[in-house]
Amino acid sequence: MIEAEKILISQIQEGSEKAYHFLFKEYYAILSVFAKKYTGDLDSAKDIVQDVFVKLFEQRECLLIHTSLKSYLYQSVRNRSLNYLEHIQIDQKHKSNILYNLKDENEWSDKMLELELEAKIHSIISTLPEQRKNIFTLSRVQGLKNKEIAEQLNISIRTVEKQISNALKALRENLSDYLKLLIYLILGTNL
Repeated sequence: MIEAEKILISQIQEGSEKAYHFLFKEYYAILSVFAKKYTGDLDSAKDIVQDVFVKLFEQRECLLIHTSLKSYLYQSVRNRSLNYLEHIQIDQKHKSNILYNLKDENEWSDKMLELELEAKIHSIISTLPEQRKNIFTLSRVQGLKNKEIAEQLNISIRTVEKQISNALKALRENLSDYLKLLIYLILGTNL
């Protein structure tokens, strides 16, 4: 360490604001650019350098520098920058965990709503007259075409169409309040 640095460190240790300001003026800009290489963000880099200088001033009385003052400052900024990056990574991981857990909760909630709706539909279908229930089940559950249902049950296609239409009407009427509630819960809009 050169003699001028020893004098500057000694003055800073004694609380000389003039020496501290000189050091700040001499290294602040270059250390900010150095820190930016780690953080990728100039504002964060400037904050890191300011923190290093604040800590230096607060701990000036017990300041021990074994290398050069310049090396000490660069090492301090490097360490503080790495701590900053580690904090950012932890913060991002925490946010990712929160988003992942929210996604799980939403999927679970969606599955519950789906199961409730399915149970409600089955409940309504079970209350339909026997022929209507049978025709609707053949159409919507087994996927048969109207002509196939008519041939299988030995009834007219028009009867099949009318029974499916009546079944759908019963579902709409009995599910309208439930669907409004679901839409309100999902979208949060007033109906």
